[in-house]
Amino acid sequence: LGGAQAEGRPAVRDLLPGSRRRVHEIWIANDIESSPVIDDILEIARDQRVQVLNVSRREIEREARSEAPQGVLAKAAPLEETLLADLLVAPRDKPLLLVAIDGVTDPGNLGAILRCCDGAGVDAVILPRHRAVHITPTVAKSSAGAIEYLNMCVVGGLPSALSEMKSAGLVVVGLDDSAEKSIFELGAAAVESICLVLGSEGSGLSRLARERCDLLANIPMLGSLSSLNVSVAAALATYEIVRTRRISK
Repeated sequence: LGGAQAEGRPAVRDLLPGSRRRVHEIWIANDIESSPVIDDILEIARDQRVQVLNVSRREIEREARSEAPQGVLAKAAPLEETLLADLLVAPRDKPLLLVAIDGVTDPGNLGAILRCCDGAGVDAVILPRHRAVHITPTVAKSSAGAIEYLNMCVVGGLPSALSEMKSAGLVVVGLDDSAEKSIFELGAAAVESICLVLGSEGSGLSRLARERCDLLANIPMLGSLSSLNVSVAAALATYEIVRTRRISK
């Protein structure tokens, strides 16, 4: 799953207060100027007894795996995966809302998707072990701290995971530009336990993932363009499910 290194001031600050994992140490450039964010990082690190190392900016940039570490990085224990099987059998008092990622490889897009999912109250995000980006420093930064709160399941193969969800009673809905129904026509499916499947940035849903879906839905495009960025599509679709559930109560 990754996530052992956070880079950039907001990402490091978000890591500290919400962290469900141990933060080993924080590196701060020895020429960095004081700011509210830096002061927050230092104060929280002191309260949590996390070691802070003052190093050269060049050393931070050499260690960084993103383009703009902003003179700050943190090293932490990797994120802990949630087991899909445990999630599906856990007691619950409301229908599940899951989001499965099918072949998304752009870290900025994945981070933005995770941020949307946290905002919409998604119970877990399903990530395939192969052919997809996991939690890199760029993903962590783009997620605006969402990685510290979201449940994330890494599965060996997405099609088999979708079959497992269907066996557990979930409705599997794939977002597809060519679908006949729109997300505004999900009806009863939206108020049941549901898994929303998002395809890759270029080719959309893979054939096997598409075949495992109970139904496909599109986002109506009323202008000249034919599709939206996958993170925008994730936001619209998840919040439409949330809206439908609220008005159905």
